[in-house]
Amino acid sequence: MRRSATVIAGALAAFTALVGLAAGPAQAATGQVVVFSTELQPLDIYQNPTGCQKLPPLSHVVDNLTDSTIRVYADPFCTIPASLPGSGGGVGTLAAGYGTHVSGVGSFSA
Repeated sequence: MRRSATVIAGALAAFTALVGLAAGPAQAATGQVVVFSTELQPLDIYQNPTGCQKLPPLSHVVDNLTDSTIRVYADPFCTIPASLPGSGGGVGTLAAGYGTHVSGVGSFSA
């Protein structure tokens, strides 16, 4: 009985630690997310982005130059994941070092 109580206590401690890690504060992405709109406008650069960022109205391309995967959305409120085939990340995700075409009604979060 004593051995099973020790095993259960150990498993509970491991579970608590895992839940604590999963629920920890979000870390800011380090680096830049760069948005190209048109040839007549300067690039929009988001340095160490955090939270939901609405894309500029004429956005055409997003490049993730951070050290983290970002999420790209089809709406301005970071609620509807965008479909990004071939982006290297999957639906709604853009891996570090990749870029994708977007529309100006979208958003991204880091």
